[in-house]
Amino acid sequence: MKSFSRTDRKAARLTLLALLIAILVVLAFVNIPQPAGLSITFNMIPVAIAAIAMGYTGGAIVGGAFGLISFLQCFGIIGFSAMGAALVGVSPVLMFIQRFCSRVLVGILSALVYRAMQRRGIRPQICCTVTGFAAAFFNTFFFMTLLVLLFGHTEYMQGLMAGRGVLAFIIASVGINAVVEMIVAAIVTGAVGTALQKAHLI
Repeated sequence: MKSFSRTDRKAARLTLLALLIAILVVLAFVNIPQPAGLSITFNMIPVAIAAIAMGYTGGAIVGGAFGLISFLQCFGIIGFSAMGAALVGVSPVLMFIQRFCSRVLVGILSALVYRAMQRRGIRPQICCTVTGFAAAFFNTFFFMTLLVLLFGHTEYMQGLMAGRGVLAFIIASVGINAVVEMIVAAIVTGAVGTALQKAHLI
């Protein structure tokens, strides 16, 4: 079996990093719209793969790329977010925190989950699968938590909540989305992560 030098591995990981960011750009245009201005998205899969392959740095970079794309969509760049467009006028700074900073944190936490499981000697495929699931979970958790905390008082959000409590609103808004995203992210990340390990890129 061919042994990769440190330089080869570094070049391969840089190539993977560029590929994952390119996939994020493509995925920005294939979201599945849902009620309340939200959508089913699989953008956390590249973030999870980066966290697995390149650790905290890779997770943060690709998570940041996802967050930047999400923020730009508030202005109709690289896709469009109706909710983002409605709320960015309230505070671009708070929207940047909600869209960008949260995704960087998700990438870092996903890497933390993977490393913690790896140190315990858990099978690689399980580590990758759980990391994909965790990335999708963290994304939903931080997105919705910050959405309510930072913008829950706005007229737009009050209209969406329609008098419901915070928990009821979150469940109604992302219940199906979150389940689909977590399952798909777990399956795809598990398969891709395992393939990368067999190719000795991790």
